[in-house]
This record gives sequence, C-alpha cells and structure tokens, in this order.
Amino acid sequence: MTPEIENAFSAVRAEFGAESITRVERMLEPGGGERHPLQKAAKWIMPGLSPTPWHDPYAYAELAPVVQELEAHHQAIKEELHSAWEARREAFAAYEHYLTRQENWQALYLYRKGGLVEESAITAPTAYRVLKDVAVDTGKICPLLECHFSTLLPGAFIEPHCDLWNFSINLHLAVDIPEGCGITVAGETRSWEEGKCLLFDYSFEHEARNDGTRPRTCLLIDLWHPETTLPERRALVALMTEIRRLMGESGADR
Repeated sequence: MTPEIENAFSAVRAEFGAESITRVERMLEPGGGERHPLQKAAKWIMPGLSPTPWHDPYAYAELAPVVQELEAHHQAIKEELHSAWEARREAFAAYEHYLTRQENWQALYLYRKGGLVEESAITAPTAYRVLKDVAVDTGKICPLLECHFSTLLPGAFIEPHCDLWNFSINLHLAVDIPEGCGITVAGETRSWEEGKCLLFDYSFEHEARNDGTRPRTCLLIDLWHPETTLPERRALVALMTEIRRLMGESGADR
C-alpha cells in the first residue's frame, strides 16, 4: 500500500464509513481469499461478488437501461459500423489485449483511458451517443477499461484466458454476426444473437472464435459489476490508477 492509496482509501472511509471498502481491502490481503478454479488466472478477485460466469443482461436494474438502449438502436449501429469499415478502415486497429496484439482481432474505440474517444462521434455517432447517455454520464461504465467495436476476422480464434479482475463485467451487443461464431465462458459455449446482448464475468476463463466467412463484430462495454458499491468503485479506481502508475500503463492494461 503506497501513501497515495492509503490517502485515497482514508478519504473514502471518511465519506462512506469505516466498513465501506472492506471487500476491497480483503482483496489485497495475501492470497486474496478463495476463488473459483476457472478464475485462477485473474489477478484480482474481490470477495463477495457472485461467482457467476454468465449473467442475464436484464436481471439488474442498473444495467437494464444500457441493454435496452443498445438493442433498440442496433440497426443504426450496424449500418454505421459497415460504413466505417468500408470508408474509414484506418480507424480500426489490431486489438492490444494485455496478453498479446492480435492482427485478426480489430478494434474501433469509443471509450478509452478514462474518457470518450471524440473521433468516434463522427465514425459511429449512434453508438457514441447511446454509450455517452446511458453508460458514461450515468457512471455505469468502468473508467479503468473501455468500450470498442470488436471485430474478429474469419478464422480468428481468441485463446482461452482470464481477464484481470471480477469487479467489472463485460456486455456484448451482437452487431454483425455470421454463422460459425461462438464464445465459451467457464466451459459453456453460447452464440451471439444479432441485435441482442450477452453479459458475462470475464474473470472466468473464456475464449471466442469466428469460423465463418465474414467478420464478426460486437460492441463491447466494460461496466461496473452491479454488486459493487459506490465507495468500492471509488477505491478501486484509486487503487488501479496507482498500480498502473507504478507499473507503467502497459503493465496493467487489459
């Protein structure tokens, strides 16, 4: 614990109470507490969050408006994605996952490094507006991570892996889905249904593939896990921001 983290935690306790960030503090203890075997490769597991790989996108009052708005605007989002892919391919880049840089996994960012990517308001205006209105302005997006169009080219395979932690959760809007695509989380494989959302805990081991003949694109949003509290979220942002500063930004990226 650095002085910066101690000061940030003290400020949260002073505002919300001495016990308000107990789960965050327990996460930092040696061993970090028990975890599901399929979360073993995640770096941080905050105790007390439901160890559920797949979630119902409509099950949480906090997240349901995000799901509803994305699904309601799917057609416009898809049309703008196709226009961008044809006319502004340079806006897409090989996705730099914290494990590797993968050329057949292309990304167009709408939110990154704690803020909206303003250029995407021109490239993907509907997705940008919906994201801003229902996830960014409402504080539902996890500012430590991102939102991007994730395009897997034909034949692409994302190796099984765990992401860094369990206190945010990954929402997929299925934007353009060819046949032959699937995602496996904690051993259970599902297919995307175009125009619908999937929600899962990516601290569990997961993988994805495109065995189809054209690109597969989802809009991915990293949202706060709905079982986390406001003081916990403030403490986690302070904690991870300081860890990234100490390690260098690339050392802790997802």
